[in-house]
Amino acid sequence: MHRFTASDGAAIAYADQGSGRPLLCLSGLTRNASDFDYVLPHLPAGWRVIRMDYRGRGQSGWTGPATYTVPREARDAVELLDHLGLPRAAVLGTSRGGMIGMFLGATAHDRLAGLCLNDVGPQLEMDGLGRIKDYVGRNPAAKTVEDFARVLPAANPGMDNVPASRWLDEARRHTLPDGKGGLKINYDPALRESFLAAFQGPAPDLWPLFDACAGLPMALLRGANSDLLSPGVVAEMRRRRPDMLFAEVPDRAHIPFLDEPESVALLHDWLSAVQASGRV
Repeated sequence: MHRFTASDGAAIAYADQGSGRPLLCLSGLTRNASDFDYVLPHLPAGWRVIRMDYRGRGQSGWTGPATYTVPREARDAVELLDHLGLPRAAVLGTSRGGMIGMFLGATAHDRLAGLCLNDVGPQLEMDGLGRIKDYVGRNPAAKTVEDFARVLPAANPGMDNVPASRWLDEARRHTLPDGKGGLKINYDPALRESFLAAFQGPAPDLWPLFDACAGLPMALLRGANSDLLSPGVVAEMRRRRPDMLFAEVPDRAHIPFLDEPESVALLHDWLSAVQASGRV
């Protein structure tokens, strides 16, 4: 992993692999660059894959809950592009990363070459948000990664036919030894404060962010069993953007791993559309 210093002094870690057109990968709320390990071998040649650890996650510095916000993380993404000397990049956003991508579509449209959303949209379901609220910022009760892997299927309803080896990979990627014979999360527990604060009061209207992505080649993946992105919201997104590529991934809830055949096919089609657009 490499690092750069954001405008407020935060140390932001990122991975930068390959050469060609830039693809910026933005991960889920509590996650990090390893979100995209599974899809890396399946991406087409000719793409430079850049993966960022948000502040407070992975190998980036912890800067406190007031800074763990979509606007600040979006600014970090733009500053990363500046650091790398890139005028724009295609953005693949998983969950939180898709929210950041839509925010960038509204606030830094010229820095995006295209946007692919992985199981996220401008309207989120309370069931899914409640499930995230239950675990964000909390260390697992399991003492070993093997024990943690065994409880992950029950904690992720709708993720069907996932092999035990994948759950073990997930347990290893998102925990660390706590030095006391157990496990701890590999992000700042104070992220919980930021997450809860963001959902106090009425839900904001995020449809203008989605609409602001007009003109960008777009794609949307949905886990067929997702509790965060409803079929109704998908239908409205597709009505507003009939040119948006779409695929639903069977046996997946929130979130598809991105190496499923449906995911890989959609990503190839989307990246081809980005390339054909001439934006990058």
